[in-house]
Amino acid sequence: SIIHPRTFVFGAKAAPGYRTAKLIIRLINGIGEVVNDEAAKTGLKVCFVPNYRVSLAERIIPAADVSEQISTAGMEASGTGNMKFAMNGALTVGTLDGANIEIREKVGAENFFLFGKTAEEVAHALANGYRGRDVYEADPALREVLDLIASGFFSPEDRGLFKPLVQSLLDDDRYLVLADFAPYVQAQREVATSYADPKRWWRASILNVARTGFFSSDRTIREYAKDIWGIKPAPMD
Repeated sequence: SIIHPRTFVFGAKAAPGYRTAKLIIRLINGIGEVVNDEAAKTGLKVCFVPNYRVSLAERIIPAADVSEQISTAGMEASGTGNMKFAMNGALTVGTLDGANIEIREKVGAENFFLFGKTAEEVAHALANGYRGRDVYEADPALREVLDLIASGFFSPEDRGLFKPLVQSLLDDDRYLVLADFAPYVQAQREVATSYADPKRWWRASILNVARTGFFSSDRTIREYAKDIWGIKPAPMD
């Protein structure tokens, strides 16, 4: 497979009492400690940006090549962050969820890396007894990943630290993270292949910038005024 030097940047905050979110952040940092030690050989880095905020987003978003918008389909109401990435030329890896749907329609399916179940497929799976453990047992690659996390490889100071995260995915994977794992991996392969063709990548990037003009505030406010508020613009001299 094709591997280009790549830095995975994570930015988030956890509510004070949200232990699971804090544990996920700790896992990201644990993975970063291991991956970054080998960066000179692999070209891969992992970075968790502390205290993520607007002033940092203003620096990160224009510099990004890829925007990962991977919420489970049907569970994210909207999302303007993904629009900002696309407007700055980043190509989206995403599900058919929230604003991703509109972005993909506007920029073109060939300029968007789609993966994962649809909202209808998610609802059907949950209604029919979906279990993350079944996916785990059927996919050797996924099993290797989760076993490595559960083993304490990324938390040598506390071998059992991340076992609750793995256990929740196996027994209560309400967001179908494991079901979307293999399609996500395939989408990343497509990203790597596309990036190896600079002209193809640049063209897709430019089209993302050009075609996201639809998401302007002017158009949005006009539609709200007409369709929701029922008001007309005030004439100006």
